[in-house]
Amino acid sequence: MKTKFLFLGLAFSSALFLGQAKKNAQVSKLYQNYITVKNALASDSSAEAATAASDFLKTISSVESKTLSAATLSQLKNNAKLISTSKDIKIQREKFENISDQMIVISRTYKLADKTVYLQYCPMADAGWLSNESKIINPYYGSSMLSCGKVQQEIK
Repeated sequence: MKTKFLFLGLAFSSALFLGQAKKNAQVSKLYQNYITVKNALASDSSAEAATAASDFLKTISSVESKTLSAATLSQLKNNAKLISTSKDIKIQREKFENISDQMIVISRTYKLADKTVYLQYCPMADAGWLSNESKIINPYYGSSMLSCGKVQQEIK
């Protein structure tokens, strides 16, 4: 009887683990797309940002509603769509701030990457973003203030 309960417990734990691993993989892919958008904005390239946001949008569509809430998915989709259709880098950066706010919240629940993720902050923009490196590469001001900001937190 103990063996049966042990087996059931292990089966249940394995199912939970596999479900969590799938969710982490979906969110990790979303984070990778997010970094591409961030890098395009930091490079002052609205065309690259639009393309990267389109890829981000495709990834959002594959994220299950069990992974992220419908409200979160909707906000991410709306902002990514506006970035992907805009040629105005100022608008793209405003919408990226909204996506960053959501991704920062997501980073508190899910492991985004195998390496350290850095929460960075620009006081001039009064906005944060996530990065896969500690070096500040500011997506809100690009080349005009590329190194403005600081690391606020390391997420491991």
